[in-house]
Amino acid sequence: MAARTRVPNTAKERIVIASDTATSHERPAQPEPEPTPGPLSGDPALIGVPTFIVGSIALGLTLVGFVPAAAVGAPVAIILAATGIGQLVAALWAAGIGQSAVASIFGTFAGFWLSYGFLVLGLTHGWFGVPAESATATQALFLTSWAVVVGLLTLATLRLPVAYTLLFGLIATALTVVLFATLQDSAGLQTLGGYVVFIFAALGCYLFLHVMSLATGGRGLPLGRPLLSG
Repeated sequence: MAARTRVPNTAKERIVIASDTATSHERPAQPEPEPTPGPLSGDPALIGVPTFIVGSIALGLTLVGFVPAAAVGAPVAIILAATGIGQLVAALWAAGIGQSAVASIFGTFAGFWLSYGFLVLGLTHGWFGVPAESATATQALFLTSWAVVVGLLTLATLRLPVAYTLLFGLIATALTVVLFATLQDSAGLQTLGGYVVFIFAALGCYLFLHVMSLATGGRGLPLGRPLLSG
């Protein structure tokens, strides 16, 4: 048997119910407040990518012999003051808006560029107590350590568009080539490493145009499908 609908017993109760019903129909729905952009909203890549590019160009020019071999510290001003700090700012920005993967990438490269700058300064000024005969082994230690980390980063980005995986793969390749150039004291391999740096710098330029296009209201550039899905 269907349940009976309760009927108001008194005139006062009927008036209250009618008044509530009319109010609920007459009251306009309150619009949802639009989110207000915060100081950390936006895309950290707008700082992280161009500062990465300028350091890469400076490093590549050094490796291909644009400056004399004795001027190994030529790119350090750019690498420390622009690239290292820029990567750190981008990492903090990404962490502030909850982009943990992006923060990890920029934070990792902040460590790479800053440590490279300090390595060059430390070896040329004798800060670390490394004797001259151990300078090659020290550089090889640096390059091996970072080649392993960037290689892991390459594998970790297989679910991202292929442009990012290609970028990190090229960086790992450049580190490996320069490692062998250092161990074998090969100017040819060092120059080859410089050209690989130019290639990933060019890819970085493409990615910068992509993020800048999105930031200015345009469409992004094609980045390719991820190598790993799911």
